Amino acid sequence: MKFVDEAIITVEAGKGGNGCMSFRREKFIPKGGPDGGDGGDGGSIYVEADEGLNTLIDYRYTRQYKAQNGEQGSGRNCTGAKGEDMVLKLPVGTTVVDVDTDEVLADLTQIGQSEKICQGGFHGLGNTRYKSSVNRAPRQTTNGTPGELRNVRLELKVIADVGLLGLPNAGKSTLIRSVSAAKPKVADYPFTTLVPNLGVVRTEAHRSFVVADIPGIIEGAAEGAGLGIRFLKHLARNRVLLHLVDMAPWGETTPAEAAVTAVAELQKFSPTLAEQPRWLVLNKLDLLPEDEREAACQAVLEALEWQGPVYRISALNKQGLKELVHNLQDFLDQRAAAVAENPELLDEEREIRATIDQEARENLERLKAEARARRQAAKDGLDDDDDFDEDDYDVDVEWVR
Repeated sequence: MKFVDEAIITVEAGKGGNGCMSFRREKFIPKGGPDGGDGGDGGSIYVEADEGLNTLIDYRYTRQYKAQNGEQGSGRNCTGAKGEDMVLKLPVGTTVVDVDTDEVLADLTQIGQSEKICQGGFHGLGNTRYKSSVNRAPRQTTNGTPGELRNVRLELKVIADVGLLGLPNAGKSTLIRSVSAAKPKVADYPFTTLVPNLGVVRTEAHRSFVVADIPGIIEGAAEGAGLGIRFLKHLARNRVLLHLVDMAPWGETTPAEAAVTAVAELQKFSPTLAEQPRWLVLNKLDLLPEDEREAACQAVLEALEWQGPVYRISALNKQGLKELVHNLQDFLDQRAAAVAENPELLDEEREIRATIDQEARENLERLKAEARARRQAAKDGLDDDDDFDEDDYDVDVEWVR
């Protein structure tokens, strides 16, 4: 199955049924009067969060959705049948945005959450509605109104409490394997994760949190290099980021340079996201000689001018993970308690997420516009770079609960 985290579709609600013009005609009733019924309302379109879905692939290939129209009214004051509503099942974590106005129509963060995104048309009125003492044989009716028509963008962001940030081969997949039941691919050679992975970390019987591993970013990602910054949007819903730094890198890049690169690309993607709580995790220290570890760690801290929490770990050998995991759980519990005491904090959090989402959309739209310009230039013979295709980044999904 392909992991598709964005799709653009067209949704159209049903039209309202027209009102009926009719008069009662029965034996022995010479002046029956009007009996035209109203039409039925058009069907609306809803989106609903479904626990069993984890990709938007169904909406990549079917892009037109229309609800049922309302039936026309009929005689004997019969009202037309209402059009059936259409419910679009979406993964939890999907945001529905109107392409034309940039209005956020729905943000599905809870299982079973349902929101209306397209209102069905209102029914027309039959001539019975217009009868009065001075108008005993009305011939007026009204037609049903059209349903709403929208072009919407579906944006899927994985929902997790903790997000892992870092360059490729920093040990993010190894870390999530060590602290949860998730099994993303790891190997003894350099490669990068291609899809987000989720893992549930259980610290006690009734205490747990979700951690998300996203593909690593490289220098120039904000300009489209590598997998670009497409997957960074999955960090928008995290309450804390773990910035992993490979202290024993394969190439010539030093750990300090790698750490600075990751932070720089994060700031280019979303300055608001870069200001959110972030902890520094220095990984693979078991591969360094003991007499060199402190100097290497200090070089990273000085390069970042770091003042926040720092953890020295080895994800493979599970050194230092117990303290990290329990501190994360305590931090998240304290945050949840603060939100329970002051619900305004939740509103502030939603505003921050909305700002991050907007910055992410602007950056991704810029990258797509630049890619289209390159393709057009290639067609005009001005550039040979015509191998970019958005579908090239559709990769297999791995989802672990």
